[in-house]
Amino acid sequence: MGIQLTAIHWVYLVFIVFILALLIKRRDTTMICVTGILALGLLATATLSGSVSGIFNSFVYATKELLGTIMIISIIVAMSRILIITGINETMVSPLTRFLRTPAMAYWGIGLIMMITSFFFWPSPAVALVGAVLLPVAVRVGLPALGAAVAMNLFGHGIALSGDYIIQGAPKLTADAAGLPVSSVMEASIPLVIVMGVVTTVSAFWMMKRDQKNGTWREGLVASPGAAEPSADAGTDDDQPVLMSDRLRKGLAIAIPLLFLLDVIGMFVLHLQGGDATALVGGTAVLILIVITLLAHRGQGQGLEKITAYLIEGFTFGFKVFGPVIPIAAFFYLGDAAFTELFGKVLPDGSHGIVNDLGVALANHVPLNGAVGAVTLTVIGAITGLDGSGFSGISLAGSIAGLFAAAIHSGAATLTALGQVAAIWVGGGTLIPWALIPAAAICGVSPFELARRNLKPVLLGLMAMTIVAMFLV
Repeated sequence: MGIQLTAIHWVYLVFIVFILALLIKRRDTTMICVTGILALGLLATATLSGSVSGIFNSFVYATKELLGTIMIISIIVAMSRILIITGINETMVSPLTRFLRTPAMAYWGIGLIMMITSFFFWPSPAVALVGAVLLPVAVRVGLPALGAAVAMNLFGHGIALSGDYIIQGAPKLTADAAGLPVSSVMEASIPLVIVMGVVTTVSAFWMMKRDQKNGTWREGLVASPGAAEPSADAGTDDDQPVLMSDRLRKGLAIAIPLLFLLDVIGMFVLHLQGGDATALVGGTAVLILIVITLLAHRGQGQGLEKITAYLIEGFTFGFKVFGPVIPIAAFFYLGDAAFTELFGKVLPDGSHGIVNDLGVALANHVPLNGAVGAVTLTVIGAITGLDGSGFSGISLAGSIAGLFAAAIHSGAATLTALGQVAAIWVGGGTLIPWALIPAAAICGVSPFELARRNLKPVLLGLMAMTIVAMFLV
């Protein structure tokens, strides 16, 4: 027999509906999340002071849970900054340009390189790392700038970010919200990411070739390719380091990938996953940042100060990205263990958390199956991505996946991964115009035209991935 639902359960459910409604309308969800936390706190403590304090405490709880993710992203961005300024990024990627001899080779080559780079640096820094060097080569051999932007988008902001197997920020968020180990969500996401990636990239390439042949291809240029790089990557006169010798730059360009390769080997050999794997990558990135900064600024005697400056720049980026995530994560963490930790044991005896209780109640009243759960999670994941973040709503996807898994008694990891992949593909930088700006800017194309080119391939991929998930749940 299921747990008797209380007012707390119903209020939580009502606010989930409110949040979904705001996401559909592309409105910010911070205020409604805070209001939801306040309402739940008032019901749990029956005091105004307890509910108001619960807002701050829930933010602290969410920040503690997200801190590792925020830190690794900040550190990677800080390291990427010095790599760009010193030109090491160009040296790292330039040997690969010899393989881009045709438009097809350029499309798949720039895409695969973007994907591999994004696994380690995340897509936004990777756009600058890869695009500045490979875009001119790709355009020279006949790949349109818009086609290069599509490739970078789908492989980087799509495949790499939705799986996020190295930095593990995305699976950490969804796994925590669903109450699952990070490793189980990552494992479940592999077939989904493969299906989604293959369908979208192949269909996008086929549509590009078809439209070029039919004369219906629109380039959507707004500037010469590469002319509109993000200002954060451009550097200023004060930032410019002393010139590095070619020998030193080449040596560092070889050493850096080798160090990260050793990290990956170490993850397998030492069985490191989740926070341990992230810590290894983050520590390596910090050491790389320190060494390169000291070498680059040694002539100016500013190496020590520049290390701090690059870290500040990285932290500014990290907290700017995750600022909108913290309030919504704070609300959805209350659906699990955070509620009891913050407000005490006020749920009914035998309760396993608000979300699990709702799932059990749903199973007792509504006939559900894997197919319904898969379709629902894809739709919810896509809706949460409409805010253009990709990350702000994956906690919701994880919570709802936990709810449906409790209802059908299976498929928790698959449903969680499905919601994660759908949310990031839509909102992480492949469909929402304001999320496409990094790739569009580096390629000098309209973000709206880029979103239009991505729309059909991504929709096809979502349908194919959902069908596969139905058999896996």
